[in-house]
Amino acid sequence: MGRFGNQADHFLGVLSFASALNRTLVLPPWVEYRYGEPRSIQVPFDTYFQVEPLQTFHKVITMEKFMAEVAPTEWPPDKRISFCYMSRGDVNSCKAKEGNPFGPFWDTYNVDFVGSEFYGPLHYDTYHHDMSKKWKQQYPPELWPVLSFTGAPASFPVQQENLILHKYLKWSRSVMKKVEEFIYNGLPKGAFIGIHLRNAPQCLGYRNERGKVTAEMCLPSKEIIIRQLKRAIKNYNNAENHSNNPVKAVFVASDNNHMIDDLNSALKRMNIEAFKYKGNDPHVDLAILGQSNYFIGNCVSSYSAFVKRERDVNGYPSGFWGFPIEKATSSSHEEL
Repeated sequence: MGRFGNQADHFLGVLSFASALNRTLVLPPWVEYRYGEPRSIQVPFDTYFQVEPLQTFHKVITMEKFMAEVAPTEWPPDKRISFCYMSRGDVNSCKAKEGNPFGPFWDTYNVDFVGSEFYGPLHYDTYHHDMSKKWKQQYPPELWPVLSFTGAPASFPVQQENLILHKYLKWSRSVMKKVEEFIYNGLPKGAFIGIHLRNAPQCLGYRNERGKVTAEMCLPSKEIIIRQLKRAIKNYNNAENHSNNPVKAVFVASDNNHMIDDLNSALKRMNIEAFKYKGNDPHVDLAILGQSNYFIGNCVSSYSAFVKRERDVNGYPSGFWGFPIEKATSSSHEEL
């Protein structure tokens, strides 16, 4: 569902689901929607992430390897059944290939289905209701060697119990090569702040126990961004263990306005410059943000959520625009 950030949320749930059922997870391609293309593009999983770290947690295999080496015997064309909760529309079918990205997804691997299987009322939350046992009883591997879903068998946003699984999601060597080249050759030597300019569980909690969504969290004003960024730089530089490695740069990831000129103007007196990646590569942007000394993200963005999870499992600090909510007495002319 959705773009990369949403798909990554789903992936962690799918990994947990496969582990609970003790079934090998076929690593699906990432679905991308490119400007001017009428159909989605399927990018192999290992283009962006390593397979080996995932194998230390559970059995996985790439879609490409599965289709070439396993499917011919374990999932032949006449045995391909699509799984969905209930029929779609007025026909007794999952309509597994109807629409985009569904049709392009399966067409990429020359897959057609000969039937549909409705698994309701079973669901994906294997942490409760003894659900994994019910799946195994209803769909034993000897009768159902492959479970092929029309959508990700996972909830969105990602379940709190599955956040820790992000530690097995490691960027591919090709992505990290670009990241390292940019950090070491494209940024000044020293610490850097990473910011995303653009769910809410990553900052508000799963029960809104830490507050409610505000407009500034969704779409922070230029004033909030600059004021909060300056404060983050000051706090970082004043920390006792950072005195020898002060902030020298700000890295900006955005799908719209990077605000480079605005930020450079605001940070000029601090001798700090704002940068963005030279190409249009959101995955490299994500990986760079994960390596920053401090990160400020968007509270209601699944893109920011990916960075937050990666940083959490690595013990790196993060913050969010407009959160916590500033007190009314805060000066709107804060300077450093």
